[in-house]
Amino acid sequence: MSETLEDKVRDAFAQGGVLSRAAEQFRERSGQTEMALAVARTIEDGGVLVVEAGTGVGKTFSYLVPALLSGERVLLSTATKTLQDQLFGRDLPRLVEALELPVRTALLKGRASYLCLHRLDLARHDASLPERGSLRTLAKIEQWSKATRTGDLAELPGLDERSPLIPLITSTRENCLGAQCPQFKPCHVNLARREALAADVVVINHHLFFADLAVRETGMAELLPTVSVVVFDEAHQLNETGVQFLGAQLGSGQALDFARDLLGAGLQHARGLVDWQQLVAAVERAARELRLAVGKQWPGTKLRWVGPSPEGIDAQVWQDALEALQQAFEMAAEGLDTVSEISPDFVRLYERAQQLAKRAARFALPCETDSVRWVDVGTQLRLVESPLDIAEAMRTRVLKIGSGAAPEDDDGEETSRAAPEDSGRAWVFTSATLGDEPTLRWFTEPCGLGDAEVLRVLSPFDYAAQAGLYVPRAFPKPNDAAHSTRVAQLAARGAAELGGRTLVLTTTLRALRAIGDEMKQQFERLEADVRPEVLVQGELPKRVLMDRFREGAEGGRAGCVLVASASFWEGFDAPGDALQLVVIDKLPFPPPNDPLVEARSQRLEAQGRSSFSDYSLPEAAVALKQGAGRLIRRETDCGVLAICDTRLVAMGYGRRLLAALPPMRRLESEADFEAAIGELRNSLSA
Repeated sequence: MSETLEDKVRDAFAQGGVLSRAAEQFRERSGQTEMALAVARTIEDGGVLVVEAGTGVGKTFSYLVPALLSGERVLLSTATKTLQDQLFGRDLPRLVEALELPVRTALLKGRASYLCLHRLDLARHDASLPERGSLRTLAKIEQWSKATRTGDLAELPGLDERSPLIPLITSTRENCLGAQCPQFKPCHVNLARREALAADVVVINHHLFFADLAVRETGMAELLPTVSVVVFDEAHQLNETGVQFLGAQLGSGQALDFARDLLGAGLQHARGLVDWQQLVAAVERAARELRLAVGKQWPGTKLRWVGPSPEGIDAQVWQDALEALQQAFEMAAEGLDTVSEISPDFVRLYERAQQLAKRAARFALPCETDSVRWVDVGTQLRLVESPLDIAEAMRTRVLKIGSGAAPEDDDGEETSRAAPEDSGRAWVFTSATLGDEPTLRWFTEPCGLGDAEVLRVLSPFDYAAQAGLYVPRAFPKPNDAAHSTRVAQLAARGAAELGGRTLVLTTTLRALRAIGDEMKQQFERLEADVRPEVLVQGELPKRVLMDRFREGAEGGRAGCVLVASASFWEGFDAPGDALQLVVIDKLPFPPPNDPLVEARSQRLEAQGRSSFSDYSLPEAAVALKQGAGRLIRRETDCGVLAICDTRLVAMGYGRRLLAALPPMRRLESEADFEAAIGELRNSLSA
């Protein structure tokens, strides 16, 4: 009788099995093996498996081992490019070598991750480079471009991900010249796609997957039908990532980028044949008028848009501005059509102009049903129409359940891609955090996975011994003006004792700045030779902040305090002594005035359900779980989690949120908190 995949997986995870050679200090964990066997069964039988695997389970090996041993073609999708690099550069090679498998692996990212050789050449001659240091950076990029094989900008040390040069040296779907490009043959994007099509295991990210679902442009259309196993790691981000791509967007920044490219190509290839200055001026004027139509608003404001115009905006003024923008794009298209034979740049610009005009026309019409529309206000303006979730798209366009309708492109037109035969394909969705109740409804419902097999695997960590949870009782309420100051004081007190080693997670950017400033002032008053350094998100690139924090208190110098928000609630990993205190300022409820949150809440209320119990509370529980998960990353880690929100112990719903957290021991008083910090300090000096 031949050995089944489950047998192979069980042998691999046994003590003394092949995994002992792949990972240092590997030991058999029942939860890890349980998950791996469930993945193996799904691969053999087909179907959908959803697994919540607590921190420390080792979920990466749990899905990689059965996927590799199956001999099937595998697509792995994770949340970020950083996690992609970790999977492709560390975990996969280690396992492929240990399992002694002849497996070809490939890494595929979105266009913005790869150097575009054609646009690099254009940037050399661009007289309007954004800043003085850009010429030096461009020279470094040119030197690196001669040596790189992949063109992946992540390989280039010292390149700030926020650099204004990046849009000038990478392509977009809109400005890529395709087969007409003079650099088509050595193109790094095409090379990555060719390697992906030839590989046995391909590593992508969620953004790339949904971008293709929306516009069929990333190579997934050819790749996905040939794959038998699809794994989404960090799957808790799927819904929010998906809705970004499955609606429509139009921004004044897009218009200005188009205008810049139009003027550059026009003056370079067809000077004098068309009045390029006039066409560009019309686009820029229309984009400016659209921005002016919303008046003075705080940057970051989201204006609800129900009916013909966003709230508080004169409908006629708004519609006139949209019509002017549409006409400016149409005029640009007419001008480009007359010179299209001169250069492929003009063909691509013509297509862009038509698409932008079409999108402006779409936003002049009523919003799609089961969608929500709003305007993001910043330096530029962004018009957004988004579905409330990805359930329908997942059922009909990914899993191919229900209607057999062909997918649509981003302008609502049916495409010709045929649906592959999916009945035997295995789909695995996994994360450390997928909900706060046994059915994981928070994840499965918006993702259209109501019929999936669900498995929850608990963390193997001894949280009661390794960590303490402190909720201060005598503390300002979350909306009190003194709240951020008191959070900073509590965090500074702990960080001073621990020599840094503290992460402060905030729910708003305003609190981020207030707490960061207050902590810096607290440490300036310290009578100490070595003061912890306060790092504040936004002051340095994210990668630099993480690396500096992880270096910790080495060589007798002080460690760091990191004050952060948003993306640092998850995906930030600082195991060991580098992090021993996590402070969360408030319970992370979704903002009620956000148009997407409001629309989801209204839909639930219309169904006779409670938007608080069925949406706001589980959202907060999942986010809280993610933030708390930064503290304990290994069996040997110890630390304290402080949540500075009295609602956690004063309100009835606090019990549900506490139940969602890891089972840490409770620190009931300020004295308990200080004693726990003291124990951590003593263990550092022992």
